[in-house]
Amino acid sequence: MTKKSDWTREELERDYVGTMTALTIPVNLRLEGKTRILDLSEVEPILREAKTIAITDCGCRKRLHKCDAPLDVCIGLDKEAEIMITRENARKATLAEARSALRRSHKAGLVHVAYTNKGEERPFVICSCCSCCCHSLSALIRFGIPGAVSFSRYIAAQNPSSCTACGACVNRCQFHARRLVEGRLIYDAGKCAGCGLCVTTCPTHSTKLVLRARSGS
Repeated sequence: MTKKSDWTREELERDYVGTMTALTIPVNLRLEGKTRILDLSEVEPILREAKTIAITDCGCRKRLHKCDAPLDVCIGLDKEAEIMITRENARKATLAEARSALRRSHKAGLVHVAYTNKGEERPFVICSCCSCCCHSLSALIRFGIPGAVSFSRYIAAQNPSSCTACGACVNRCQFHARRLVEGRLIYDAGKCAGCGLCVTTCPTHSTKLVLRARSGS
């Protein structure tokens, strides 16, 4: 079998974007106006309600091998978890193990994405994704396919007075919302998916997540 070297736009639209919805999930972050740390609060209710949790390797990174990010960070829930255990050599996992996988992948700079079938509310998979390998992030970032990924309820707010333009957040942003131009940080809020990778890497705490303004508000 010939090894697949990359996704094609036709394949993404036919097999992925048209059949599922991807939603970015912020993890372990402090929100403006809040006094508590989320500590996976966007993910934990989903995991707690699951009767079965499974962890397996990310299919996208196994297929393309474009980065050295962690592989064993794809989490299946309930029926999908049972299928993964039976057919994909996945291992049954505890809530603590699932949380550990998410923290490990967040540290590695991956975006936590919940996948939900069309017409359903509960996700069947939570994976930690990179823009170089993931089908959904590739569809959005590299091919510009609309609706490939639904952004989280949050957006990064920047404090330019304390920002030192060190570039740490630029290197962490999978969505290319940040870049350095002549020593200045340029932030395109319209590209921010609200994943929070910039927040947990900023050495001067110059960025934080706030609730995203609703359209028309």
